[in-house]
Amino acid sequence: MRIVVLKFGGTSVGKISKIKKVAEIIENYKKKKYKVIVVSSAMSGVTNDLIKKSKEISKNFSDTEYDVLVSSGEQVACSLISGRLNHKGLKSRSWLAWQIPVYTEGFHKNSRIIKINKSKILKYLKEGGTPIIAGFQGINNKDRITTIGRGGSDASAIMLAKFFKAERCVIYTDVEGVYTTDPNKLKKAKKIKEISYEEMLEMASLGAKVMQPVSIQDARLNRIDVEVKSSFVRKSGTLITKKSNITQNKIITGITSTNNDAKITLLGVKDKPGVAASIFKPLSEKSINVDMVVQNISANGKETDLTFTIKSEDLNKTKNLIKDNKKINFRKLVLENGVSKLSIIGVGMVTTPGVTFRMFQTLANKRINIKVISTSEIKISVLIDKKNTKKALVALHKEFKLDK
Repeated sequence: MRIVVLKFGGTSVGKISKIKKVAEIIENYKKKKYKVIVVSSAMSGVTNDLIKKSKEISKNFSDTEYDVLVSSGEQVACSLISGRLNHKGLKSRSWLAWQIPVYTEGFHKNSRIIKINKSKILKYLKEGGTPIIAGFQGINNKDRITTIGRGGSDASAIMLAKFFKAERCVIYTDVEGVYTTDPNKLKKAKKIKEISYEEMLEMASLGAKVMQPVSIQDARLNRIDVEVKSSFVRKSGTLITKKSNITQNKIITGITSTNNDAKITLLGVKDKPGVAASIFKPLSEKSINVDMVVQNISANGKETDLTFTIKSEDLNKTKNLIKDNKKINFRKLVLENGVSKLSIIGVGMVTTPGVTFRMFQTLANKRINIKVISTSEIKISVLIDKKNTKKALVALHKEFKLDK
């Protein structure tokens, strides 16, 4: 049985006219003799509207009822897609997670799929039916509806591809694929034909919004090839796959940038075991995400300067937490808003010397000062003034020949 899993995002099913287009895409796969499993998100804007309603009802709206509420958006979209396929003479019906069932574990609002009962869906496929499955949801061991977090429909599709041993998993969205950088920031951005799981995971973690990091990690762990393509144009997309399948030979695959970072520096922190933990524990308890961290030890070995980045909206909260923290001593607190994190990503840098030099020299040639540096095996990130982001993107994109 040749099975393909097709996932349609909120923008792909945002209007009736778009749902009709989705039905045509599904029909084309059926004509190619595929057994098609469809996963749908809620229509664009619906989930946010439901979340808003929950907040208007109560400031302490329960997580269990939150999952019941927000999962209803997918139900509507699935019914409409199925209705259109039936109108076209194709056998189809919608399936909610509890009807399959799709089993999850973990906390409400952020569960993970652990098992999918295949029997009903396989029977329906063999009968010639096209199941339209609500993404983003499952049920736990108490038979309560759970959701998988924002972007969870991607995770649903990937796990369905795993359990049904699908030939392909295609994520349909409003963009043509993954680009070398954000095309809204740089017109010369090029669509990437193939990208490794590791590179895509880094790009998603660093701000690329095509897929959520957790979904890419699921694909990587289960070795599911994922194609990202547009619902609105008939063009090939981007294949996310394992490194050994990549045929391109570019050193750098993509560049990401942020526009809402802030930098915090504690000068003259007493250097002793546990001081960093004392600084970051209160931030963790308030769900403040700390990103780049750099520590410099003074010549006398008694003091250290600690620098880290957070999101701009957390700046005042972080400042107050640090000032109210009686467990740490420091000489001065320096706050800086208006900074941007710029990252180059590519598996090619593992075997290619000189990448770091080329990046730094390119920025130096443009008189762009680097404030903080962070690296991994396939990524180099720098913190720069936000006003220099576009200039840096253009220069690095050209330096690593991403516009060719």
